[in-house]
Amino acid sequence: MMKSVLIRMVLAALLGVTSATAFGEPVRPPVQGGRDLTGALTLQQVVAQVLLHNPELQAYSFEIRAREARALQERLFPNPRIMLDTQDVLGSSGFKGFQQSQTTVTLSQVIELGGKRVRRDRAAMLNRDLASWDYEVARMNVLTQTAKAYADALAAQEKLKLARELVALSQKSFNAVKARVTAGKVSPIQEIKARVAVSSTQMALRQAENNLKAAYRRLAALWGSPKVSFDSVQGRLYHIALLPEFETLTARLRDNPDIARWSVELLQREAAVDLEKANAVPNLRVGAGARWFEETRDNTFIFELSIPLQFFDRNQGAIAEARHRLAKARARQRAVEIQLNTALSDSYTRLVNAHERVTSLKTDILPAARRAFEAVNEGYRFGKFGYLEMLDSQRTWFNARAQFLDALAEYHKAVADVERLTGAAMSPSGSISPPATGGTAP
Repeated sequence: MMKSVLIRMVLAALLGVTSATAFGEPVRPPVQGGRDLTGALTLQQVVAQVLLHNPELQAYSFEIRAREARALQERLFPNPRIMLDTQDVLGSSGFKGFQQSQTTVTLSQVIELGGKRVRRDRAAMLNRDLASWDYEVARMNVLTQTAKAYADALAAQEKLKLARELVALSQKSFNAVKARVTAGKVSPIQEIKARVAVSSTQMALRQAENNLKAAYRRLAALWGSPKVSFDSVQGRLYHIALLPEFETLTARLRDNPDIARWSVELLQREAAVDLEKANAVPNLRVGAGARWFEETRDNTFIFELSIPLQFFDRNQGAIAEARHRLAKARARQRAVEIQLNTALSDSYTRLVNAHERVTSLKTDILPAARRAFEAVNEGYRFGKFGYLEMLDSQRTWFNARAQFLDALAEYHKAVADVERLTGAAMSPSGSISPPATGGTAP
């Protein structure tokens, strides 16, 4: 009778172990890849695609799920333990075989004291919340990369248009010089110089085409696509907004997720200290069982109670470690705040410089270069200027326009950096996202 009871207890314990696997649910990963974007893209389309399919953000989503699973694990009770013990068997004389054996079966359970389970659960939940903040930091970083890559793509498109315009103008100038050489009005050396100028602009055109392809590839890589399936990007590259005061941006710095996450980090470190203090409280193990005497066919019951004696290990090292990590987190919080203030100052300086450069090019340099180009080009037709003067004014005009495009790209990338640090849009109209009527080149 007693043996059949023991067998049923062992089987129940084994079935309990296997059932944990039977009821487990597989983890489903987020969607890999996605529908390729086609046609002319807007910034809203690109941002949506990046948030859905960026490989780095997908990795963070797995980390959040992993910490949620860890939180689930930490709130579980310890498993009971079953032990089967057989003594006085396979010996000599009267102890041969199992005639004098004693078989004991005990079932024991650890009872956690000191609130360990509650504190483990709190620490794990805060660790999960910290992963969510780390995801937010990564999301802001990826969005900043997206805005910069988008600005580079817009500028590369405009540079390609500029290169094509310069090739057409150089070819037109070459045809005019060739006609003059044929008419004997200028030296044949002028035709050679014009041909060299055409070749140079054609080489610049090929470089502009390659640069645009590279900009498109960098943009597509942000949503995990190895190929470019879209035709172009749309946006207000030529739009610039009024700059806010630096003090206004500094006040928004507290919204930065790199700073906001530290409130959760400190709570998590404090929870770790509380958990290690709770771990210093020894656990209680209670158990009960039965013993079977084969010789007399008798059975008895057994009760056990055990608790560690904390003569040496009172978890003092782990408690000190947790406290030091808490102090380290507080120091890191202060260091991050200083670093972000410095980064905001540097980014704002770059923004101001880019804004001034764009404004100066737009209002002063570009109009003057254009007037000089048109005047020299007109004078060349009537023989007032030579080919070198005409070529120099042409280069000055197109170089100024290329500098203007570079300045615009730098401005929008500086805006992205400032918005990343402040955690908010710099101004309602500061985006490169196109409105109903897009921006135009000057």
